[in-house]
Amino acid sequence: MSAFDRTNYYLRRASDLMKLGDRVERLLIYPEAEHRFEMAIELDNGELGLFTGYRMHHDSSRGPMKGGLRYHPSVDQDDVLALASLMSWKTAVVNVPYGGAKGGINCDPRSLSPGELERLTRKFVQRLGPLIGPQTDVPAPDVNTNAQIMAWVMDEYSRREGFTPAVVTGKPLELHGSAGREAATGRGIIYVTEAVCRDSGMPLEGARVIVQGFGNVGSHAAQLAEEAGAKIIGVSDISGDLLNPEGFDMERLLPYARARRPLAEFDGGQPVSNEELLTAECDVLIPAALGGVFTKELAPEVRARVIVEGANGPTTPEADEIFEQRGITVIPDILANAGGVTVSYFEWVQNLQSFRWTEEEVNQKLHATMTTSYQTISRVVKERNVSWRTAAYVVALGRVARATVLRGL
Repeated sequence: MSAFDRTNYYLRRASDLMKLGDRVERLLIYPEAEHRFEMAIELDNGELGLFTGYRMHHDSSRGPMKGGLRYHPSVDQDDVLALASLMSWKTAVVNVPYGGAKGGINCDPRSLSPGELERLTRKFVQRLGPLIGPQTDVPAPDVNTNAQIMAWVMDEYSRREGFTPAVVTGKPLELHGSAGREAATGRGIIYVTEAVCRDSGMPLEGARVIVQGFGNVGSHAAQLAEEAGAKIIGVSDISGDLLNPEGFDMERLLPYARARRPLAEFDGGQPVSNEELLTAECDVLIPAALGGVFTKELAPEVRARVIVEGANGPTTPEADEIFEQRGITVIPDILANAGGVTVSYFEWVQNLQSFRWTEEEVNQKLHATMTTSYQTISRVVKERNVSWRTAAYVVALGRVARATVLRGL
């Protein structure tokens, strides 16, 4: 089953429950547009570098389309289309006035110099041309992209359209980015984790937490969980996986990881396989790497009480059913990691108003949005006796379907 098929599997389950009908369901599944770009740049050694980029527009019924730019060797048409669809439901779950889009370049950014990355990014924006804009499609950072790359996106777009900071979010503060944006996804994860732990009678304080993926999202989630009193007992990155039942020394681990040093060489834990990490006994498991890590083979062995999906699409439908049967609570990606797009919305609003909020104001608004969204979905879970994922899709589909029908074909 492809990534896009997996997303639509969850959509159809919610659609059947809501009795939306085939006509509306088809409108919600199919994207508005699919774009592919072939790009050539000169590499530092004088050779020609050839790359493929994508931008998928899934839905614009509720506002301008919103979605990150991912630089990774796994980027392909199906991957980006599935992620664009997820963005439609994610923005609807937290009720920000956006639709869903996603983009990316099939490349390994670790093999590219800063100069090559800049040339490739600018070429991508040139290819995107009129497809993006503050009222049409607003990109943002994603896997292997950051504030610097968003600055290049803004600058290249502004060369043609005039100074336009609202064309992209996740920018540096010096170029009208928002305070709190860098930690927003991880912070949103912990706001939701605190809520589900409290409702489960298992306070986050003292809970044993494993974080798979220790990039921007995972490291901030781990830091904030530890500040809330949790014990971080497992971490991983592309170099390897570590367990420490006594809890990691976060004052040592965080600077080490943020210096881009491989976790596999950190001396504060026991090296394990990725499967051993994901199946270790814990209270909260936060997958914050790439999609598809929980399969039907792995799911029976998982020993977490709660899974909070920091990554997009980490759970296959087969694994999701197994977790449901086993009574493991899974907080789905379209709620759990929506903190990033929420603060992206705040950044966009600030740019449109030529105004700036403090980090305290941003975090307060983020907490209110994530908490309200959690409570809305929690009510659906109880009223309809469904899983958290199905409840989240019920909320999202309801909002998008109503907007689609009211606007007309």
